[in-house]
Amino acid sequence: MNDLNLQVEELISKKASDFEISKVLKTYFKNYLNSIDTTLETTGGKDFFIKHTKHTDKFLILLYKYILRKNFGSYQPMSTSIPISLIALGSYGREQLCIYSDIDIMILYEDTKGYNLKEIMEEFITLAWDCGLKLGSRVHELKEIAIGVEKDVTIKSSIIESRLIFGSKYLWFGYENVLALIRKTNQKEFVLEKLEEHKQRLLKYPLKMEPNIKEGFGGIRESNMMFWMANILYGTTDTRNLIGKEYTEEEYRKYRQSLEFIFRVRNALHNIARKKQDQVTFDILPDLSTKLGFKNLPRHTKERQCMAKLLSSMHTIHSFSVTMTKKFTRHILFDSKNITKLKDYKYKKNLYIIDGTLYTSFNAKSKTLNSLIKELIDLPSTVMRFDRSYIYYASKSKLPSTQTKELRKNIKALLYKKELYPVIKLIYNAGLFQAILPSTKKIIDQPQFDGYHQHPVDVHSIRTLKFAQYIEDEEIKAVFDSLTHPQQVIVRLVALFHDIGKGRTIDHHIVGEKLFKSMTASFGFDEKYIQLGARLIRYHNMMSYVATHDDIYSQKAILNFTGLVKTKLALKMLYVVSYCDISAVSKTAYNSSISSLLHQLYLQSLPAFEDENLLNESARRVAKQNTIKNLERYKELPNIVKKKIMYIASNQIFLRLKATDILDIAIKAKDVDDYIYKIMNTTHLTIRIIRKVPLNLGFLLGKLEFLNIASMNIFKLYDNKKAFYISFTEKIDDEDLPFIENVIKNSFDMTKTTKLKTPIIKKEDIKINCNHSAYLASMNVVAKDQKGLFAYIAKVFDDFNVEIESAKLHTIKGMARDLFLIEKNGNFCSNQDEIISLLCKEEE
Repeated sequence: MNDLNLQVEELISKKASDFEISKVLKTYFKNYLNSIDTTLETTGGKDFFIKHTKHTDKFLILLYKYILRKNFGSYQPMSTSIPISLIALGSYGREQLCIYSDIDIMILYEDTKGYNLKEIMEEFITLAWDCGLKLGSRVHELKEIAIGVEKDVTIKSSIIESRLIFGSKYLWFGYENVLALIRKTNQKEFVLEKLEEHKQRLLKYPLKMEPNIKEGFGGIRESNMMFWMANILYGTTDTRNLIGKEYTEEEYRKYRQSLEFIFRVRNALHNIARKKQDQVTFDILPDLSTKLGFKNLPRHTKERQCMAKLLSSMHTIHSFSVTMTKKFTRHILFDSKNITKLKDYKYKKNLYIIDGTLYTSFNAKSKTLNSLIKELIDLPSTVMRFDRSYIYYASKSKLPSTQTKELRKNIKALLYKKELYPVIKLIYNAGLFQAILPSTKKIIDQPQFDGYHQHPVDVHSIRTLKFAQYIEDEEIKAVFDSLTHPQQVIVRLVALFHDIGKGRTIDHHIVGEKLFKSMTASFGFDEKYIQLGARLIRYHNMMSYVATHDDIYSQKAILNFTGLVKTKLALKMLYVVSYCDISAVSKTAYNSSISSLLHQLYLQSLPAFEDENLLNESARRVAKQNTIKNLERYKELPNIVKKKIMYIASNQIFLRLKATDILDIAIKAKDVDDYIYKIMNTTHLTIRIIRKVPLNLGFLLGKLEFLNIASMNIFKLYDNKKAFYISFTEKIDDEDLPFIENVIKNSFDMTKTTKLKTPIIKKEDIKINCNHSAYLASMNVVAKDQKGLFAYIAKVFDDFNVEIESAKLHTIKGMARDLFLIEKNGNFCSNQDEIISLLCKEEE
């Protein structure tokens, strides 16, 4: 700055133009902004603010002195004699000026004859703008200040943070006297208006995964609000002065540490963006976390660590600022006329219930955690909210080193409260979440970067409980109301703890299931409800996934889903939990479309529990899937392949084959682009084919009609691939194997045909059942054993594009008794009369 002073003096002596001088000043300020990187590396949040503020002060003083020199020349009076004062306002006045923040100043003057004040002030503002300063200026005569404040409360909150930069001290002293009067004038109106502003800000900027650290929840503006109240009501310019009076040193220290981190974040954001930037977005988070010194760890990325600390800091700032603001303002907002009414609202000693809100004194003596929980258990059902006074009182509860048996018993009773959400929100806001529910440790301030969830895990979990408490969807509410109270309790606990497994490297569904079991067992819950709740947590997003990703009108998909759910009761409870979980994401997440899909899936699933055979079939599939998941070869597969194996279309493959055989087929199918085959000819001939391209099954079996087929299984796999297992009753000569190979290869030519002898089948010997199972039709054929019987049936099915799921072929005493299971794809049952006509040709 000294070099700049000398440079400007030299230019003035050479009678340089205003343009030349402003160019030098502008270049200097631009270079200063470009050099801030280096300063930030060695300077923290508040320290940098002060340095930047002081540097800006010096630069503005230099500009002002230049304007005075220009206007007065060699006859320049002392600056304090000129009735102009440069006053810093807002964040600049608080010495919290960030890199690209607006520089808010007031040019205060007193109209005095003999000075051309208007020209001086205009030239100063113009020069500042020309130099690249983002100057937010207001010009006021001293006598206008009090009038201006009465008209606009925004001016009041700005000027109470005033700080003299340079100019007339006499004018400044007069201004301070006016400020003292302003602080005492219309205090209640000011407080009410600022509290309403704060409420609207939080509605606009709630705590989300891309938080606004200035205007939003736990941001700098909340800290400012507390300062404004302290300044107006206590006349202090430093909230530190209230330590020992309104809060303890430890409370203030935690708050200031959190605020310091927010300051560092804001400096880094501005520096990275090279502009005013107050929202921590996902795209800026990698650079931000690096600038703040975070490094990747084995379990947590630098981005996750940075966001977790940011969320924690914002919670601390919000809780402290809002609590202390309420504490500061309670006496000015309280109407003395209400003193006599307090008796009517008294619930117990120091406890008052007014319009469903529980109040107490900010000086209420703290209790043990166990006593607090007992107090909460006994609260009447009319209490739906807790005032900040009670939250503050609860936050000072004496915590035990370990949870006693009695404490766990009381926690269970608390969790059974019908009005659970308000109590859980109180516990969370009071910082007692982990003390009462230790298993929630990992989800507190746990960010979610999936692009779907808008809130961190803890906030999302409590919001999910809120929707379980206040169900808005009438259909869902009817289902919930049909449950018993203990069942409703489990629904609400699952809503609250559905994501309790997050924050770990293992799948949160699996971890959550274990944590829920452990936690509820420690609280003494009934074993049947523990198992039920644990299952719901394991599959808490399965219903929404199936509803949005699968064909909910496919009976196969329904059976797979109900096989996981297992019981009608679990389906009802999961329906409610799914609604709550989706609704908690955002206002628009649970819309008419998802509501309709969930409702239809619920209705489609109910009949499955009325047919035990169907449900058993689905449960057997799930059991086989779980066996596969435990195989080491499965665990080594890429996640995408694992997912495909679990969603193999064929139910029969899980019912008929061993887990190891299923995995073999699935792995082999992974690399099939057209087809592969294997011929086995030990005790009997078996052909195994896995294909992606179409197979001419009628041709294949027609060419092999000289052989008796023992059985055939066709399994739909994934990616439009199918597996064919065809077994014959006898072994063939080895020299015939090349012929078999040639037939298989030619069977992938869909133009090839073979002439088949029409077998003799009577109409009365064909039995078709289109409701054999949820997704399969069946056809039983009893006929004289004939060569090519099955090949002919396969040819007819090919013509109608009928998918054979499996075939059981059995011959006894010269009679074939064949059972075909056929996929319900719309081609078989709708054409059954034509198919029967083609199949049947009685002997003449």
